[in-house]
Amino acid sequence: MAGSKKPINIFRLKNSGEPSQIFNWRLWFAVISFGLMGAARGVDEGLISGAFNSKDFQRYINYDSYSEVEQTNIKGDVTAMVQIGSVGGALFAFLVCDRIGRIWATRQLCVLWILGIAIFMGNGGNLGAVYAGRFIAGLGVGQTVVVAPVYLAEISPASVRGLCTCVFTGFVYLGIVLAYFANYGCEINIGDTTHNRWLVPTSIHVMFAGIIFILSFLQYESPRYLVKQGKHEKALHNLSKIRGLDPEHEYVVREITAIQATHEAEMEATHGSGPIGVLKEAFCVPSNLYRVYLTFMAQILSQWSGAGSITVYAPDLFKLLGITGNNESLLVSAIFGIVKLVAAIACTLFLVDVIGRKRALLIGITLQAISMIYIAGFLTAVPEMGVVENFKLPDRLKGASEGAIAMIYLSGFGWALGWNSMQYLLTAELFPLRIRALCTSMAMTLHFANQYGNARAVPNMLLPTAQGGIDPKGTFWCFAAITVIGGAWVWFSIPETAGRTLESMDRLFALPWYKIGLHGNKDADAQDQFVEDKMELAEQSEGQSKHTERVDPSARV
Repeated sequence: MAGSKKPINIFRLKNSGEPSQIFNWRLWFAVISFGLMGAARGVDEGLISGAFNSKDFQRYINYDSYSEVEQTNIKGDVTAMVQIGSVGGALFAFLVCDRIGRIWATRQLCVLWILGIAIFMGNGGNLGAVYAGRFIAGLGVGQTVVVAPVYLAEISPASVRGLCTCVFTGFVYLGIVLAYFANYGCEINIGDTTHNRWLVPTSIHVMFAGIIFILSFLQYESPRYLVKQGKHEKALHNLSKIRGLDPEHEYVVREITAIQATHEAEMEATHGSGPIGVLKEAFCVPSNLYRVYLTFMAQILSQWSGAGSITVYAPDLFKLLGITGNNESLLVSAIFGIVKLVAAIACTLFLVDVIGRKRALLIGITLQAISMIYIAGFLTAVPEMGVVENFKLPDRLKGASEGAIAMIYLSGFGWALGWNSMQYLLTAELFPLRIRALCTSMAMTLHFANQYGNARAVPNMLLPTAQGGIDPKGTFWCFAAITVIGGAWVWFSIPETAGRTLESMDRLFALPWYKIGLHGNKDADAQDQFVEDKMELAEQSEGQSKHTERVDPSARV
């Protein structure tokens, strides 16, 4: 193939050096099938606040019989119960992934997801059943953020791994949009005097889980998982199917050889030790410990930047900033979901594999920080907003109020572009195969623990100081400060991973920890060049040896 023109990978806008056949329908079908799991989180985040605010649902659970503080706690608990269940789901997801594989893990999480939603929908007005149903659903939903990104990262070619993995994020926002519009449509067309007002939107959960369950039977197990299980022939077969190439093709042979060699090196380094050895490898090997540190900090800083809670409580926050009427609040929330979906698509198609993960993340954080600072400043200028009941905003401040509402949209755009895409992508692609499922599971457990803490805390944070809160202005100043700190941390700590194979990630972490974020890429590129030069010299030497044998037969003696 020497001298032939390399195929163009349109997603990176430059030559990728990869056969065009690998960008085939099987790859994109797998990406869509597993990306759909992103809708699990999106549907719940976009649905629960609007469904809970339904007067019929509140009558059903006797919401008015509780005091104001109790009502705030109930709303926070119902909203966050999926996150509590998701902590458990994410925690044991690595066991399920590594024991029964990525495909069967998908099927069992769908069963848990449907079972939980069925209990929630048939709660009979019992608040305990509401909690139980959402907790069980969370056990399934919590696994999606481990199973889907890990599978997508493992089957994707390096040049489009960012695109493929971020499809999961895109479906998060598709779920949010569908949930927002389902709430709005049911409020307008069904009214709020029947259970269908909240049962119909909630049924979207069952639809997505059912579709994902069915599609799982049409997918191939991850070749990297099969190599880890010692099923090398099956791994080669699946890789050739996913790549659309013959098993003997040079590209497939090179990729499966790299996967096997890397796994064997990992096994040799740890002497094939069991679960304790895996934990030691994650926390006692300096380069792996730094990766654990990166993913843990990314979860903490992203969740407490506030944008996730804005998604969950969007209708309430739009009312806080001046939107009047329940229908209007639901409509602007639905438009908010569309803005985030567009941002996620832009990030997936044009940014993560073009300008890189780090630049996209910094741009998103910058937009988010600008938004949070503006909203916090507005609420500081009008401290009565959200504190004084029935407060009427002066006409002279309506422009500033509209600006704050616009900033909610901008924060959503920045969140979708930055933290929300990268917290899944970086976690899925940073770790070696042997500890990938474990470390992704730990990171996602922390993700849901912080998401629960944030979702549970925000209703109380927004309360006036007299009722134990920090006021709306204090809440947004807190979010603004954490967002700015997060931006500085990303610039200093995170290296660029775009375009690098999973098996070559180790080269990014060869420097001392304090140099990795700023200089890791340059050092890794130097290592790449050194390895390529050695391979070229070896090939040239082998070619010269064969030529000598052909010219001088006595050289064979």
